[in-house]
Amino acid sequence: LMTLELQFKIKNNPNYVKYLREHSEWYKELNRNPNIFPVFEEKVKEEYKLRPSDRFERVIGAIDMLQTVLSSLK
Repeated sequence: LMTLELQFKIKNNPNYVKYLREHSEWYKELNRNPNIFPVFEEKVKEEYKLRPSDRFERVIGAIDMLQTVLSSLK
């Protein structure tokens, strides 16, 4: 069964709660095997683009947009 510690981790992270509501099959998976929580975390990060590489891409996109705006002002 899902441990209390795992339940608190999920409850204290709005992204985890949202993902569980959208993908309810994870309730069953985490209940049966709490050791797959790292897989769940990766899925959440992938879905909501929370990985470091995603953040880097957003920064690069913002810089590109700023360069486009500045070059159009010349």
